[in-house]
Amino acid sequence: MQGWWTVPVVMGLAIAAPAWGQVYRVETVLTGLERPWGMAWLPDGTLLVTERPGRLRAIRGGVLDPAPIAGVPQVLAAGQGGLLDVTVHPNFANNRWVYLSYASGTPQRNRLQVARGVWDGRQLRNLQVILETSPWKSGTQHFGSRFTWLPDRTLLISVGDGGNPPVTLAGDLIRMQAQNGASHLGKVLRIRDDGSVPPDNPFANQGSFDAKVWSLGHRNIQGKAMDPQTRVLWATEHGSRGGDEVNRLAAGQNFGWPVVSQTREYTTGEPIGVPSRSDMVNPLWVWPQAIAPSGLVVYRGNRFPQWQGQLFAGGLVSQSVHRLEVQGNRLTERERIAIGQRVRDVRQGPDGLLYILTDNADGRLVRLVPAS
Repeated sequence: MQGWWTVPVVMGLAIAAPAWGQVYRVETVLTGLERPWGMAWLPDGTLLVTERPGRLRAIRGGVLDPAPIAGVPQVLAAGQGGLLDVTVHPNFANNRWVYLSYASGTPQRNRLQVARGVWDGRQLRNLQVILETSPWKSGTQHFGSRFTWLPDRTLLISVGDGGNPPVTLAGDLIRMQAQNGASHLGKVLRIRDDGSVPPDNPFANQGSFDAKVWSLGHRNIQGKAMDPQTRVLWATEHGSRGGDEVNRLAAGQNFGWPVVSQTREYTTGEPIGVPSRSDMVNPLWVWPQAIAPSGLVVYRGNRFPQWQGQLFAGGLVSQSVHRLEVQGNRLTERERIAIGQRVRDVRQGPDGLLYILTDNADGRLVRLVPAS
């Protein structure tokens, strides 16, 4: 493919000089994005970027189209809600489907929805809502909402647990919904590309579980990526007060929240649950001090051969990208790449470079390019 992303250095962009011995430099592609959340490339090189207030933007030739894309659903843009992730169908060249996740409803009664529309080159048409999470909840926290396509072209979507205390549902703290198999809250869901339920979902034939549930016991996954080479699925998950996690996801597994965690209550500092349990999955990496992870990619490009198979996790609080080396079941954090703003998403571009969105009122799209 040819396009703006093939140019390793673009004149006029802000470039942070690399420190001695670094293999990369940080390069600003553009500014002027309002609270960007997710991004996805089209085959022609157009980069789609969501803005949480409810706009879908197009970047062509390294330039932000001043007009938002039409055909986007109305969203609840409050708190952590709004227009969230975006992805394109694996067979986009033939069906032109673009998928969006977003908060819908009111601050008092809302839920996560997924819709798809047909991209006609300038806008979305024939928008269809294919997933409405259940139950309805109050408050504007913890929507989760990262997409990942599996090799069989089914779609995984993370759903947050609904929020922190004192938010309640059905007479209990809403976070307990993460252990309720009939609820979508605190889960990873698996659907077909039209929103229907795959018959081989791990809980499809268990009456106490919703058939869309793929894994459970999650607080708020905002980073999720599959290694295209090994097909291992990774996720980064917010803790409360410290205890942010990296997990290796698998179908039918319970990841413990809030029964098991290595985090503490915001208000009292007391531990939430117990550190581990034999019937629940332990994280492979924990940040004791909060980084607030959002955005995740497994690097498999050719521009940084020394980074093959490593994880790159965005940090909102840390304002950095965290580089973790994978050695079997062991993860080691090797570097924190300072970005200077809250990092919301990290993706590998078609050019093999790493692209980063910053969560700011004047958000940026930046990229890491080889220092040489």
